[in-house]
Amino acid sequence: MNLILLGAPGAGKGTQAEVICDNLKIPAISTGNMLREAVKNGTKSGLEAKSFMDSGALVPDEVVIGILKDRIAEDDCKGGFILDGFPRTVPQAEVLDKMGVKIDKVLEIAVEDETITQRLSGRRVCEDCGNSYHIEFKPTKVEGVCDKCGGKTVQRKDDAPETVLSRLKTYHEQTAPLKDFYAAKGLLTTVHGKDTVEETSALVLEALK
Repeated sequence: MNLILLGAPGAGKGTQAEVICDNLKIPAISTGNMLREAVKNGTKSGLEAKSFMDSGALVPDEVVIGILKDRIAEDDCKGGFILDGFPRTVPQAEVLDKMGVKIDKVLEIAVEDETITQRLSGRRVCEDCGNSYHIEFKPTKVEGVCDKCGGKTVQRKDDAPETVLSRLKTYHEQTAPLKDFYAAKGLLTTVHGKDTVEETSALVLEALK
């Protein structure tokens, strides 16, 4: 199954992508990781992307999809793949179509903005080892101190309430048309995220049957 995963920042896409990978035995492809890998491997598309990244410019959709096509041609994608973080806009989805990348299902994990703001603004990350906590749902044993390495836990700038609201606004503006685009093709399924990861995972796996 070739799958696109949609969801606002903090909706739990990364976690659910892992659950789907384990169950369907297909890889999750994050565009950020994929670009870095292509640049590191010095592929033709990777070198093209590097010239844009080095100058601080956005990598054009055609280059990203060229790298994506190389990636999904690899053996581990023969049984399917999950796209996480791409496409983000209708023009990207159209280029994906034009380049012959077949998508079987688009799964949206929908979570209320209020819940996402609460989730993300409560997140704390260790400055030293990167371990992630939450002041309400997964607090450290000692406030402000990482359980794993004893480093200092801080709130990332990305997780500050005002930044979260701005990221959500951008997501909704870009993604609402994208949902309509895939709904019109009969490919969109929406799962409403629950309070626990397990409840959401059960709904996600049910939707993929």
